[in-house]
Amino acid sequence: MKFGYRDICLSHDTGPRHPEGPDRLRAIRRALSREYGVEFTNPESADEDTICAVHDREYVEQVREFCADGGGQWDADTVAVPETWDAALASAGIAVWAANEALDGASGHDTPFSIGRPPGHHAIIDDAMGFCFFNNVAVAAEAALDRIDRVAILDWDVHHGNGTQDIFYERGDVFYASLHEQGLYPGTGPVEETGSDAGEKTTLNLPLPPGSDDAVYLHAFDDCITPAFERFDPDLLLVSAGFDAHERDPISRMRVSTEAFGAMTTRCQSISERFDAPLAFVLEGGYGLESLSDGVCMINEVFEGREPEEPDTEVNENGRAVVDEAREQLFESE
Repeated sequence: MKFGYRDICLSHDTGPRHPEGPDRLRAIRRALSREYGVEFTNPESADEDTICAVHDREYVEQVREFCADGGGQWDADTVAVPETWDAALASAGIAVWAANEALDGASGHDTPFSIGRPPGHHAIIDDAMGFCFFNNVAVAAEAALDRIDRVAILDWDVHHGNGTQDIFYERGDVFYASLHEQGLYPGTGPVEETGSDAGEKTTLNLPLPPGSDDAVYLHAFDDCITPAFERFDPDLLLVSAGFDAHERDPISRMRVSTEAFGAMTTRCQSISERFDAPLAFVLEGGYGLESLSDGVCMINEVFEGREPEEPDTEVNENGRAVVDEAREQLFESE
């Protein structure tokens, strides 16, 4: 795979006790150094006009001034230092690069993966939250819409991407699908929220019960996400790839294995090929350094030909009920 990366993203220093620190990228880089077929590139930073396509300009200026004044606690868990401004522009720029690479034909062994930080999917139009300042995948999707008509975003981070949903909730040109742990921060993303106005039926929320395992996640793909994308017929598929649903991640209660991240990737490949929608990945969360890097390496190995194991367990009733309800909400009028 092609990995977009910038050293400046390491300078966003959140402190020694913060779960979202630069060691996350260092761990990924170390693990990828042992992988076959890995190529790194250093994309340009996003400019302010590109950021302001999805964020209020006044908010963007507030972030710039906050960092220039030395940074600090933006809120209880979102931290900035002076270097955060440049890191955030770089992180968004890497995501834009990933989308453009995919649209330019990079696929298979060359499929792009943006590994920037700070992450982005909690950032709403006019505020930072949840470790996120600029919504990287939203910036990338908006930039891609200059070239194509429809973008699908699949978010498998364990937290609901409230920022991404909010930005596109009333839009018919972006479909947002989220697999997240029910009740976990930020507490958003119920199945009843399916979009409004021009965006009606272009949001799919799957708030899965704590403890959901590989079988539940893959059932959600097969029974709900794939049919939803088939109806939407995207021109580009972006994956908000968080790895905090991993069974060894310290801040969630999900039980997704490394193999299942590979199996989800094969399904993304299938969706991409079936609907002729180029595919790119954008890093979100994941706070166990080993499980995070294992997950990223698994995706790379799938593109190098690995066939991940499918789960041999049954889908539990609670997980199946959420998938059934989400499917009913999305397709109920048809």
